Amino acid sequence: MLEKIYIARHGFRLNWVTTTWLSKTGLPRDPPLAAYGETQARELAEYFRSLPEKERPTAIFSSPYYRCLQTAQPTSIALGIPIYVEHGIAEWYSPVVPGTGLHPRPGSAESLEQYFPEIDRSWSSVWYPSRKGEDVDEVHDRIDGFLQAFAVQLERKFAGKHSRILLVSHAATVIALARSLIPGTENTWGSWRPQRLADGSHLADGASREWGFEDIEISKGKVVEDPGVPGTELTGEQDEPVGSQIQLSSNL
Repeated sequence: MLEKIYIARHGFRLNWVTTTWLSKTGLPRDPPLAAYGETQARELAEYFRSLPEKERPTAIFSSPYYRCLQTAQPTSIALGIPIYVEHGIAEWYSPVVPGTGLHPRPGSAESLEQYFPEIDRSWSSVWYPSRKGEDVDEVHDRIDGFLQAFAVQLERKFAGKHSRILLVSHAATVIALARSLIPGTENTWGSWRPQRLADGSHLADGASREWGFEDIEISKGKVVEDPGVPGTELTGEQDEPVGSQIQLSSNL
């Protein structure tokens, strides 16, 4: 039975320091961590290693973006636990400007394992966000749906093996996860009691780069549209798969 969920945002991104950076994976909008972010990732690992063994996560589920996998890697190594790639907690993008193509989508666990050998390919993502982007309501709907599918698949695959897990994601997705799980909301696992929110006390310099939906929201969940990846409108790339990838019915 799942007892504790840790949620971490990725560390400090290199493109927050310089406009000159290269994508390790070749994927647009997939910057690695800055050196400071790598330090934060190690500090996160040290925090989890400092906990009693019965409090430590036993599995990590990470967004497929490079910066999130980089953030997860030191903890995976320090605790000797696997990283499972999950697209359901991937980055949030605003709706695409019509006619500009689609937003990027990272590769599969198999393709990312060459950069992060700690990845366990036995987990298949239970949810995929639309490459057409999402408004504020839609990203919250995505996370609500993801958590329902995730709860079912976690039990099906591991049968209670992992009672403590770590989710590594992005600012908007982390906020949506917290909102979906805290008391007063309905979800497959019921309401969870938050012990810490937006806490950076495990970091030497504390939390940085604070962000909230109010920073971009125009009104009633609407946000400024963003252009897609140049060229995707010409190459015929498809917005698939999208949504849940598993059957939720208990008899299937």
